[in-house]
Amino acid sequence: MSLLRRIDASRAPAAPAEKPEAPPPSGDGKPPATGPLSQTAQPARDTLRETRNQLLSRIINALDPRLDLADVKTVRATIEEQFNKFIDQDGLVITRVDRQKLLEQIYDEILGFGPIQPLLNDDSVTEVMVNGPFRVYIERKGKLTLSDVTFQSDDHTMRVIERIIAPIGRRVDESKPYEDARLPDGSRVNIIIPPLALNGPVITIRKFPKYRIKVEDYVKFGTATAEMMEFLRACVEARLNIFISGGTGSGKTTLLNIMSSFIPEDERIVTIEDAAELRLEQDHVVRLESRAANIEGKGAVTIMDLVKNSLRMRPERIVVGEVRGGEALSMLQAMNTGHDGSLSTGHANAPRDMISRLETMCLMAGADLPQRAIREQIASALDVIVQISRLKDGSRKITNITEVQGMEGEQVVLQDVFVFEQTAFVDGKVVGRLRPTGIRPKFSEKFEAAGISLPAGVFGDMNAGLLR
Repeated sequence: MSLLRRIDASRAPAAPAEKPEAPPPSGDGKPPATGPLSQTAQPARDTLRETRNQLLSRIINALDPRLDLADVKTVRATIEEQFNKFIDQDGLVITRVDRQKLLEQIYDEILGFGPIQPLLNDDSVTEVMVNGPFRVYIERKGKLTLSDVTFQSDDHTMRVIERIIAPIGRRVDESKPYEDARLPDGSRVNIIIPPLALNGPVITIRKFPKYRIKVEDYVKFGTATAEMMEFLRACVEARLNIFISGGTGSGKTTLLNIMSSFIPEDERIVTIEDAAELRLEQDHVVRLESRAANIEGKGAVTIMDLVKNSLRMRPERIVVGEVRGGEALSMLQAMNTGHDGSLSTGHANAPRDMISRLETMCLMAGADLPQRAIREQIASALDVIVQISRLKDGSRKITNITEVQGMEGEQVVLQDVFVFEQTAFVDGKVVGRLRPTGIRPKFSEKFEAAGISLPAGVFGDMNAGLLR
């Protein structure tokens, strides 16, 4: 976004926010205290906020609209120069700590995403949830807590939303009050605004980790065993069709990133996503992203459209970030027509539930197919379902690696190869073990045909240690 456009957005007068039913909460989630202490502390906080708003307005007015925001170093130096100038002109007496805090907040308002920028900079925060202007929650180590960050008003929140979505050509207004987007670092964003959101504008940001999680980390965290990851590596290299299943926030995309790293370097990969999140290490990758309709309701390009088009692009692997609707049928048909080794994810709580979800999604494609025909498509297309779950203590574990064996009567036959068994819940921690079931999958012959050998005992070590 150009500096001129951003300045215009920031200059827009903020309409008075509707008085909330209760005062904005403090950082610990408790209502503001009343009595002598609050009579001195609260005005000081309000004065600092008012000082920041006045300085921000004056600095924006003083900046040259021709400044290039991409030149962050120059813009920051100019902002600091104007900041010090106005502080000295007004003779403001501010502590060194408050002075630096004000300057950082002004940087964030002009160059970043306002009050939530410090949360985005904090590597320990994995998710940011803005529930209206006065309540901002964060996820840290799998636990949700209320932060001390607030916006000034609904209008202030909307200006930050505009800053998020404008660079990627998307929009949010009363005619389209929700949208998916991404930040420059790849973090996934969902936005929904009034009248659908009754609390005020809601922003949910799933942060993109700066550190790429690897197989070794998965084993170290106890998300999977080394044997499980070796098995999944063999499945990818043997070009089995794999579906990753899990609930919201369970880590499906992270696991998809890890498993995609097993794809050989010499293969052509086409990735298809709603909002680009996948980070593949290979060189020969074509990345496709769906597009929402324009203001006239035209020009939308769906995941289904991209899956169909990808079949004409000579892909050796098709990786779909997430299957949510009728594109499931196109994906299954691709798997059944020579595009082996495809990977995708979907929402479900168990492998059996994922089969049911796929049936429902295939019906959403509008094809008039009998239920048995759809199940046969699923059974012949899929080889493996990997279930990843977020447990009660916030930890994430691969709870099932399940073989899709085919049809028996009217049912799709599933067989667990690895499972997670919870044995206790101690001191807020889930205790259990990840173990093989002792059953060798029917597709093992594909490993041999591909020249892939697995370590002895991968399928039959029944003495896996406890994981906490």
